[in-house]
Amino acid sequence: MRGWLVIFAKAPEPGQVKTRLSPPFSPAEAAGLYRCLLLDVLDESSLAAAALGCEAVIAVDPPGAAAEIVSHAPAGFRAIAQGVGELGARMIHVARQAAAAGAPFALLRGSDSPCLDRKSLREAAIALAQADLVVCPDSDGGYNLVGLGARALARGPGGGLFDHPMSTPAVLRDTLARAEQLRLRTHLIPQGFDIDRFDDLRWLAAARRRNEAIPCRRTLAFLDEGRLWPPEGASRSSLYSGP
Repeated sequence: MRGWLVIFAKAPEPGQVKTRLSPPFSPAEAAGLYRCLLLDVLDESSLAAAALGCEAVIAVDPPGAAAEIVSHAPAGFRAIAQGVGELGARMIHVARQAAAAGAPFALLRGSDSPCLDRKSLREAAIALAQADLVVCPDSDGGYNLVGLGARALARGPGGGLFDHPMSTPAVLRDTLARAEQLRLRTHLIPQGFDIDRFDDLRWLAAARRRNEAIPCRRTLAFLDEGRLWPPEGASRSSLYSGP
């Protein structure tokens, strides 16, 4: 059986994605950025899945958007529903599907982490040979990738591994605490970031300065063409003074 590489994806509809970017982005700009992020992530994840011999899976919300999203993805992806409820419940739902299919491991990633590349995904998969749970932390206290080995797939979904609030600065700490309770061996790979707020674009700008080959050409082009980057030296609060 093959491991699963799962991308959590939403339909890129204005007002439904990346709402914390608005303002200063308009809802249409936020949706446009998310669409580029998603397409870039699908491209890089497709290459990673092929290199790792994984099944490439898109976990879609809402389910009715599956056909549209898959039509824009590289060949080889299949879609499943994320399920219902908060993010933690949906992660549990997807992990249970991977376990039921007999997958020896599952890598779950978001669709808004433009610098999470195939090298990091490979590192996570290799680490699962020794660890039960592999996590790539975010700069905001969360994480953008979680790898579940066979023991984590067997124990975690029913053991409350993700049964805690997911949109807080304590997400990583809470997940690691649940893993310790379940006696899962954990491993952290080097920190990354995702794009949730306007200021998070500074992380992307810095990554671009360090490495022009980062795998998100559509995202970079969208921000360049729309002149949507944060001005250097200005904070989000100084750019927007509304409520």
